Amino acid sequence: MIAISTRNNLISASVMGEFTLADYRDFEQHVEYSIEFEGGVSLLLDLRDMASYTLDVVWEEIRFSREHRYDFRKIAVVTNDEWMVWISWLNRLFVDADLRVFDDPSIALEWLEAE
Repeated sequence: MIAISTRNNLISASVMGEFTLADYRDFEQHVEYSIEFEGGVSLLLDLRDMASYTLDVVWEEIRFSREHRYDFRKIAVVTNDEWMVWISWLNRLFVDADLRVFDDPSIALEWLEAE
C-alpha cells in the first residue's frame, strides 16, 4: 500500500506492507502530474514500513527513472534497511538528482526544503 501527498513541487510517498506495481503506477501518475504543472520535483520516499516489493516494481522503477532522468531535483529516501540503501544508491545511475538516504523523515524533509 502507498500513501502519497503533494505540496508544490514536493511529493511525499510512504510505502506500507507490500509495494506492488499498482502502487508504483499510482506514484508515477502523481509524479507526472507534478512534473507537468510544477516542473522538476523533489521526492520524499519513506520506505521504513515496506515489508516487500514485487520484481515488476523494480523494472518499472528503472524504466520510469530513465524516462524522467532530468525531472527530479532532490530525492530523499528514508529507510533502515541496508538492502534498500544499496538499491537507492544504484538508482543514482538512472537519475540526475541529488539523492540521499536518511533514517529520520524530519531530517530528510528539512534537507529537501533547504535551497
